[in-house]
Amino acid sequence: MSASSNRKTIFITGAGSGIGRATAILFASRGWFCGLADVASGPLEETVRLLPDGSCWTAVFDVRDRSGWSDAVSGFGDQTGGRMHLLFNNAGIGRSGWFEEIPQDDADLVVDVNLKGVINGVYASLPLLEKTPGARVVNVASTAGVIGAPRLAVYSATKFAVLGLSEALDAEFAGKGIRVVCLAPWFIDTPILDMGATEGANRRLSEDLKAGGLDVYPVELAAEKAWEAAHTEAQLVMAGKAAEKIRFMRRFFPGMVKANIARGVPRRQ
Repeated sequence: MSASSNRKTIFITGAGSGIGRATAILFASRGWFCGLADVASGPLEETVRLLPDGSCWTAVFDVRDRSGWSDAVSGFGDQTGGRMHLLFNNAGIGRSGWFEEIPQDDADLVVDVNLKGVINGVYASLPLLEKTPGARVVNVASTAGVIGAPRLAVYSATKFAVLGLSEALDAEFAGKGIRVVCLAPWFIDTPILDMGATEGANRRLSEDLKAGGLDVYPVELAAEKAWEAAHTEAQLVMAGKAAEKIRFMRRFFPGMVKANIARGVPRRQ
């Protein structure tokens, strides 16, 4: 008998911190067997210690690495009897700053992790998803994928792409019985908010957000929304009241949204 027994199964990338860790804790507490993946073993081990015994399996790999994906999904399948009820494509990184200040190598890294990593995950996981009745994919985007976010231009572009990819795949995979849902959180209190434009930057994005009076939500809210995304009939799930407001404004008052974005751009030094 597989380690997951008859439990539902979820494979989570970026499980070593933030939304990934909170989602693992929530799903494990509700009886799911969790495949936990992260690029770093230390944080992943910390997540494991927070979960009930026998509720998880781990893999250390970089989501940019296709062979890493293949090995991890194969190992997860061995643990679950070839089942994957939910692929939670969560791993992501950010770089903040004026566009020209972000080194191109950093911009490439953001694209490779945030977009190509998601695509790699769907390719690798599709064979297990196809064998699992009621399977679905939840791709984590961002409210920055609903409106363009100044000083997060490349990050924002990748999240727009994840949103479009999810919508297209939801239509494509309907005949396979697989749903593809996109989760778009507002700013969540995770390590990604502590990333500056470059190593050694004097100011962090989290400081700018708080100084601007913007809401920053706890990871537990995002995890609950991940649970909703795993069960909803909707194709897009927003996380946070501010995210819901932005979605509404974008649809019905695009001119006002554009003006607000322009007013929110900080003065160049």
